[in-house]
Amino acid sequence: MRPEQDMFDLIIGVAKKDSRIRAVYMNGSRTNPQVPKDLFQDYDIVYVVEETASFLTEEGWIGVFGNLLMMQEPDRNDALLGRQVDVFRSYAYLMLFDDGNRIDLRIQTIEAMKEEYGQDSLTVPLLDKDGLFPSIPKTNDSDYHIKKPSKAEFEGSCNEFWWCMQNVAKGLWREELPYAKGMFDQIVRKPLDEMVSWWIAMKHDFKMSPGKMGKYFSTYLPEAHWEMYERTYAGADVEENWRAVFTASELFRTLGKEVAEELSYHYPDIDDQNMTKYLERVRGLPRDAKGMFRG
Repeated sequence: MRPEQDMFDLIIGVAKKDSRIRAVYMNGSRTNPQVPKDLFQDYDIVYVVEETASFLTEEGWIGVFGNLLMMQEPDRNDALLGRQVDVFRSYAYLMLFDDGNRIDLRIQTIEAMKEEYGQDSLTVPLLDKDGLFPSIPKTNDSDYHIKKPSKAEFEGSCNEFWWCMQNVAKGLWREELPYAKGMFDQIVRKPLDEMVSWWIAMKHDFKMSPGKMGKYFSTYLPEAHWEMYERTYAGADVEENWRAVFTASELFRTLGKEVAEELSYHYPDIDDQNMTKYLERVRGLPRDAKGMFRG
């Protein structure tokens, strides 16, 4: 695997030699001092160019970066699907090389750069041939800090979590695994992860981020809470999924009440109690049941 300095020398060297490229900057995890370095970090690079057309015409120009294992061109894919894209403003190449390095490269016109540069707080200039870049604050991850939820956001998240649990329950009772797991992992997990993120950020005065998609939850959650969170992931067994449902409910309740108390919000105890009883009764409902229950 080519070392980091070799990759930067290559990325900047290509830009220096190509007169069409007038500046280079970087975003992403490599600009964030709070993120631990590892071999899977991408190089999120932007080449500021005079125009994109010549790059798009010369399809093989990216070969200079190494031997590709695979590439994705999201703008091309969107255009093929009929979505509106302006490839003459910017164009992206997501490249994975045979040595394991990955470069997410975007070519961007000077005009587009003037509108976007510095909007991401994790922006670092690497090369500026013409003094194009305006002055920006020193890189920091403030744009990615978890924001304190408003009262409406908190209450909406609680409502979504408990309301959608009934969909998971009926899917499990019917043994409709794709539906039940889709509802849990794609719908219910969103407010669960919101609550976990708010709880963690609350402990740090809302001046941190637990990472994209909660990838640092294990770092910031107490061991007991993290073990509960782990148990919210289940395989294909119906009973295992039921256990995940009740573990998620317990974790959401525990963290939600603490967040509500800290922010002087109202945690919906009645919804929690009613839905917990509902989940318990659906779990115990015979598969040949012909009607629902009362009381």
